[in-house]
Amino acid sequence: MTNKVLKMILMPNTRIYFWILTIFVIIIMAYNPILGIISGMVLITLILYNWQIEHNRKKLWTEYIENITQEIDETSRNALINLPMALTIIEIDGSIIWYNSRFNEITGGVELLEKNIEDIITNLKIKDIISNDTEEGHTLIHFQDKIFKITYNIVKNIVDTKYSIILYWSDITNYQNLKTLYNDEKPNIAYINIDNYDEIIQETPLEKRALLIAEIDNTIRVWAKGINAFITKYDDDKYSMYFENKYLEKQEAKKFSVLDDIRKIETYSDFPCTISLGIGVGGKNPLQQSEFARAAMDLALGRGGDQVVIKKINKIEYYGGRSQVVEKRNKGKSRIMAHAMRQLIDQSTHVVIMGHKTPDMDCFGASLGVYRMVLNRKKSASIVLDDMTEGIDALYKTIKNNNTYQFIDNDMAIQIVNKDTLVVVVDTYRPSFTQCPEILTKTDKIVVIDHHRKMEEFIDNAVLSYMEPYASSSCELVTEMLQYFVDKKEIEKVEADALLAGIAIDTKVFSNKTGVRTFEAASWLRRIGADGNNIKQLFQTDMNSFIAKAEIMKNAKAITPFIALSTTDLKRSNANILVSQAADELLDIKGITATFVISTNAKNDTLISARSTGDINVQVIMEKIGGGGHLTMAGMQTKESPQAVEEKLKHYILEYVKEGVVK
Repeated sequence: MTNKVLKMILMPNTRIYFWILTIFVIIIMAYNPILGIISGMVLITLILYNWQIEHNRKKLWTEYIENITQEIDETSRNALINLPMALTIIEIDGSIIWYNSRFNEITGGVELLEKNIEDIITNLKIKDIISNDTEEGHTLIHFQDKIFKITYNIVKNIVDTKYSIILYWSDITNYQNLKTLYNDEKPNIAYINIDNYDEIIQETPLEKRALLIAEIDNTIRVWAKGINAFITKYDDDKYSMYFENKYLEKQEAKKFSVLDDIRKIETYSDFPCTISLGIGVGGKNPLQQSEFARAAMDLALGRGGDQVVIKKINKIEYYGGRSQVVEKRNKGKSRIMAHAMRQLIDQSTHVVIMGHKTPDMDCFGASLGVYRMVLNRKKSASIVLDDMTEGIDALYKTIKNNNTYQFIDNDMAIQIVNKDTLVVVVDTYRPSFTQCPEILTKTDKIVVIDHHRKMEEFIDNAVLSYMEPYASSSCELVTEMLQYFVDKKEIEKVEADALLAGIAIDTKVFSNKTGVRTFEAASWLRRIGADGNNIKQLFQTDMNSFIAKAEIMKNAKAITPFIALSTTDLKRSNANILVSQAADELLDIKGITATFVISTNAKNDTLISARSTGDINVQVIMEKIGGGGHLTMAGMQTKESPQAVEEKLKHYILEYVKEGVVK
């Protein structure tokens, strides 16, 4: 309102002058009627004249606007008809109601009105456009050896309020071909490692070594030549390779057949030759590509070798990994690790030891072994134990009153860890799986000792990482290191029992994933006082647990002739022990080579335990749903319901079998 008044003051029209003149005429008429009448007639004449002028002006302006509008409409029509871009207007059901000459050229010059566009462009689906949340968007269509980008706009007709769809067609064939050519010709970097080169060469007769090496080398080079790769050998067992990206998809479809070709080579050892490949894809430059390939190779070797790991910008893919990991007979690495560990302990003010959440006997035994290393160096140590489980309860009760060991919870660990604290992580390498992930960010002095196959998530800032997937358990690795640390008289009997119990639980009492070094470690522990009867007592369960495990066994069903699956809802605190024991015992069924057990614990978390005789890689299957582990032993914990996990697991198990991995 204020704006209107202000406009009238600043931009007055002629009406205000006529009102003023009218007032003057009235005043004149009051004093002189005759003069007033004359003045009134003059005023009326002026008003009529002004009205005529305004009317003519409006008429001329209207005609001018109409002419411009007609010209614009004509221009718009001509522009639409002769637009360099193809244009189509269709109804919601797909009927064509208008199109320009460019679209007619695309479709071959036939009559298109009232025809359904889906009958002409068969791979164009109107329902996909209508279902889009936005009124504007685009899609790509292949039509007659060309690629079109269709930008669409959904509009509402003002007259009948019906909706129409305007389709703008852009020919991007050349752009897409150039893009495809660019992606195809991008170079990828790969590193190749012969996993068990030293072991194979040592067991090959001297006069046969050159022939075996030549056969391995030739197999790798023939495969590289098949994908037009440039390959160079920079060490006895290592290669680097550059190849175009267009060959990657073909190799993925073949599951990298070179893995099988290498495995078929006859050796003089009791295990096959295997290789690992780390491939970097999608890097911004050659340096980043190389970094991706190195990281992929680290993952491949950390997972036990005999596989291909492809690291892309936001994704990691795995192929292979079917073979059992070959045990390294040389203990040189454990001696080097023990020496490095000794130096790190000496340089630290305090040592904090922690394992994974819901610790088992392997985790707890390894923690006690590392604790003994620290005591040997006259340093103080603490074990983070914030999550007690029934699996270690018997052993914990045995030692909790012993003043030798100090246990702390997560809150205390966060308070005492600083930059001078050494944090030793055992039986896991994944930060999110540790008892207290927060302390990993408070110090740079971190040691990882683990035997699980590596995945994407790992502690990447460890100053010392002793990860050997060939080992039966973390207790085996710690036991080997202890032999270079302490005299056997310095080790408490309970520590020896704990270490041997950890090895026993992870090897199913030395029947699974057990090598020469496993027995050597167990033999050393027995010599320093480990008692088999005490260990057996640590594994005993109560009657309720026995019945619960029997319930798991009862619910088992064969989803294939050789794979068993059991799902229960225990809601017990020791569910993690029961599901792992049940998975082990289900393997005793004749014909069963892999087992999967699903159940819930007292916190209503869902636990999955997987076991295999070695013919099936349960780690690969469990990784599909977020778990991990070994070829013969894997598991995970999740918040999903047992039923949801079971459906996922069935899908990936059947997918694994369908791929032909299981013969």
